[in-house]
Amino acid sequence: MSIKETFSIKGENLLKKIQELIAEGNVTKISIADKSGKEIMSFPVTLGVIGILLAPIFAAVGTLAALLTECKITVERNNKDRVNDDEAAQ
Repeated sequence: MSIKETFSIKGENLLKKIQELIAEGNVTKISIADKSGKEIMSFPVTLGVIGILLAPIFAAVGTLAALLTECKITVERNNKDRVNDDEAAQ
């Protein structure tokens, strides 16, 4: 089961936010949309992906950041950890 979160962010902070989300480790998919909600880019984030594979994605995100003044990031997270926490509490 997964949950989705949406963030509104300014273009100049886009790459930094994407890097932070990937570093968290529980993100499975990231989508970037313009301020009107039209999806521009979407990519899966899997465990074990090394930096060299993310480099082209970061380059594309950097280009988008230069073009967009404001955008929305939708993050799909694995909800497995929350389920385990709920079970432990019972």
